[in-house]
Amino acid sequence: MSQIAKYDPYERNYDNMVKMLEDLNKDLEKLLEDMEKLSVQATWMAYDMVVMRTNPDLANSMRRLEDAFLTCKEEMEKNWREMLKETKSAAQKQE
Repeated sequence: MSQIAKYDPYERNYDNMVKMLEDLNKDLEKLLEDMEKLSVQATWMAYDMVVMRTNPDLANSMRRLEDAFLTCKEEMEKNWREMLKETKSAAQKQE
């Protein structure tokens, strides 16, 4: 029994080392996947920039689309604020 007790810490140490290496392997795989996703995104961004530089009409269309989006967003925020004011005033009247 004394020999088994002697080797037990080594076995636990080995098990810990195996678990640590497995965790490290999983972490590295996740990092590689994340890097692959970032590489794909960077490639598409570069492609989009080349397309926009070679096609000025596309850049103008994108600007108009962005302006329309910002105008719409502004209007939605304004309507949201008005709705909140109306809701607050209605709640105060009920009290």
